[in-house]
Amino acid sequence: MSSIRLTLEDFFNLPTAVIYNPDGFRTVTSVTIDSRNVRKNSAFIAIKGEKFDGHLFVNMAVKSGSNVVVINERNYRKYSNVKATIIAVNDTTKALGDLANIWRKKISTKIIGITGSSGKTTTKEMLAQILKEKYKVNKTKANYNNHIGVPLTILGTSSKNNFLVLEMGTNHFGEIEYVSKIAEPDYALITNIGNSHLKYFKNKKGVLKEKLSLFRITDEKDGLVFINNDDSLLRNSPKGFSNKVTYGFGKGSGIKASDLGNTNDGREIVKIKKGNRNYIITIPFYGKHYTNNFLSVAAVALELGITKSQLEKGINKYNPADKRFNVKKIKNSILINDTYNANPDSTTFALKTMSDFGKNKNKIFVFGDMLELGKDSVILHEKLSSVIIKEKINEVITIGKYTKHLHKCLKNKKNISNHFSKKEDLQKYLNQKDFNNSVVLVKGSRGMKMEQYYKIIEEGLK
Repeated sequence: MSSIRLTLEDFFNLPTAVIYNPDGFRTVTSVTIDSRNVRKNSAFIAIKGEKFDGHLFVNMAVKSGSNVVVINERNYRKYSNVKATIIAVNDTTKALGDLANIWRKKISTKIIGITGSSGKTTTKEMLAQILKEKYKVNKTKANYNNHIGVPLTILGTSSKNNFLVLEMGTNHFGEIEYVSKIAEPDYALITNIGNSHLKYFKNKKGVLKEKLSLFRITDEKDGLVFINNDDSLLRNSPKGFSNKVTYGFGKGSGIKASDLGNTNDGREIVKIKKGNRNYIITIPFYGKHYTNNFLSVAAVALELGITKSQLEKGINKYNPADKRFNVKKIKNSILINDTYNANPDSTTFALKTMSDFGKNKNKIFVFGDMLELGKDSVILHEKLSSVIIKEKINEVITIGKYTKHLHKCLKNKKNISNHFSKKEDLQKYLNQKDFNNSVVLVKGSRGMKMEQYYKIIEEGLK
């Protein structure tokens, strides 16, 4: 059980809060928005989401043991007879964030905030695994990285945790600033600035502006920021920071990495130099993007006192998350499941890595639309044609509204290109196609559900 307590005064300090039945208040030791997770001395916050309205579960929460419920003030009359302390506020989602910030100030845990256009989850998972070699660590579960998930993660952290590795996602301006003010990170890392969520951010400068909120707020709290010097936008970001660590493969980095080549099976070997010490590490995964993520992780971990032995043990215990460049060898073929998401940068990384696999094998790219790229959607899909040609991908199989433009760019090239507008037609094609002696990469944005096509190819190869 957490040693952290929320008092009546804490709830009184919530903006717009009106408290009913205060005499029955008991100190709160946990906070939840799910009535199924209520336990003794829980506060239940009724959040209205896209699918469910938490207010419908207030009575169930109280019956399960919640002695404090937080509701929107307009709903008070419905629950005026509930036998619990009722906190009525203008906005329960905002109250969740405010309570998380109160909780954050009570815990001694150091918080590491992570954001970026790609690699956030991988970096978070790697870092948490490595820090566990020395410390007690909590982390963002799954992709609980938004304005709801970040507060809940903080509220699920106790002072028994030395560190909280907190992932922060965004697709609208102001979201990183909002969750950063709740979390008040001690350390901050931005993995990179790429072409993600351009529907809302317009261009990379918009992405940079949004992501830099994490650095700015961390810096204002005298925290330490980690700057990826290999990303030109981050390296040249307009605002200076009081406390910073720079890292990268390029010159001028405080923590400098060098590529020492590859093992016989294609894994990268890197040397990381920090001060007068050198760390030579074999990355146990395939792909430059994993190496870049590991460098980010190593920069933070080494700064926090992790040794070379702990760095190696931790990274070798890390298992890549599902659907994030998972490599599987089936008979004489290599199948790569990278279907969790896609943007131009992550797709380029994936194609470059794929081209290094199996020199004499056929390279096949099964690709669905990259979504939320805004007005540049067409041109960003078209630009991938030059990467495909350079990396000598033999065949491209596409589905979606935007990938058809990539298909058109490849029609008169040496690459074989087939485009499908209906999933039934693509499924039929994949069921009939011979994928033996091939390297097959399946990728696309989450909304395209490309894993269904991966499964067809996987079954066909078995």
